[in-house]
Amino acid sequence: MTKVICARVDPNGVLTLTVPFDKAEANKPVRVTVQTIEEAPPLDREAWLRFLEQTAGSITDPTFERPPQGEYEERDALP
Repeated sequence: MTKVICARVDPNGVLTLTVPFDKAEANKPVRVTVQTIEEAPPLDREAWLRFLEQTAGSITDPTFERPPQGEYEERDALP
């Protein structure tokens, strides 16, 4: 079994993890590897628009379809 957990080191430099396992995994040895990751800077508007352009139409599964969206709610007309 492999679990990937992302967490943040607290201001005191301490990392605390709680990793739940199934009972079938109880009393088994595990290996824990801690590796720092670089956070990506927030995207600016231009980068976000480029990302949208790259992902638009990227679903190539021919069986993918949008499920029914239901009916519009009938509302009273505004006065």
